[in-house]
Amino acid sequence: MNIKSLLLGSAAALAAVSGAQAADAIVAAEPEPMEYVRVCDAFGTGYFYIPGTETCLKISGYIRFQVDADERDSSANWNARTRGLVSFASKSDTEYGPLGGTITIRAWADDSSNNLNANDGQVEIDEAFLTLGGFRAGYGYNYWDTGLVGETDELGSNRINQIGYEFTAGAFKAGIFLDELNSPTFTNNDTLGVEGQISGAFGPVQAALLGGYDIDREEGAVRGILSAAIGPGKLEGAVVYSSGSNAYFNTSEWAYAVAYEAKITDKFKVTPGFQYWDNLGWNDDRDGWKAGLTLDYAITSGLAAKISAQYTDRDDQVDDYWSGFFRLQRSF
Repeated sequence: MNIKSLLLGSAAALAAVSGAQAADAIVAAEPEPMEYVRVCDAFGTGYFYIPGTETCLKISGYIRFQVDADERDSSANWNARTRGLVSFASKSDTEYGPLGGTITIRAWADDSSNNLNANDGQVEIDEAFLTLGGFRAGYGYNYWDTGLVGETDELGSNRINQIGYEFTAGAFKAGIFLDELNSPTFTNNDTLGVEGQISGAFGPVQAALLGGYDIDREEGAVRGILSAAIGPGKLEGAVVYSSGSNAYFNTSEWAYAVAYEAKITDKFKVTPGFQYWDNLGWNDDRDGWKAGLTLDYAITSGLAAKISAQYTDRDDQVDDYWSGFFRLQRSF
């Protein structure tokens, strides 16, 4: 056998072995394509698509550390509290308009031994409601919760179950809701209220007119709020009239409030405020006032500090007094 024959025979043998191995080879399957989270910008910033669906979800919330102060002997002179809140908001398009749902959960961490907070350490539903177009049903804050800038005003607030509709046309809104109210008489059939609000923006001015009627107590309240951009900030004012004690406003016949939020720098705001109550408890001999100052400082993106000091002098309370708080809040 010469060298040429040997080389040809070796090449043929190698080819045969390679062919046999190729026939028996196992080919790995292609991996399934992974669906990464997609940004959903149809409903504003912060939303993303839930994988495998056309529903958009936004997660937000905050951690708040706060120290309250009060000089009255009937209250704790100071108390440190921490609060956590997380909110899940969903949105999707339907043939009837945007379908939404919001669940917000919160809890305070407090020293429960001082009985300042009965819900200390308990997780509670802050809001839970659904929306379809302008229709809304569920539990949450109603129109009365909207107040002025700063921390001085007390204009009424409710967190209740309600159902209703709000019409929107540009900067104009009009809504009406049927509310379940907490009734002291427990009649079980008249613990209802009706509230409605119209609001709009006219250049630098925003205005809202709100009315609520407590069916059980047969009393109602009306409130107007104005806000206008003036100088380096905005000026806001409100007037409340209440025919008698009711679930919407149960403090006085009349209430007047004003506040000005001055933007000193991009990070620092100063807000003085004042409120006056006329005919406290629907007693002509009683009135009162409250004045305060709130300082807001944005430490960095997502972290802010707030200091508020208030002085209250009301005829339906034993003494006039100072109160306030210091707050740090990380929002996301």
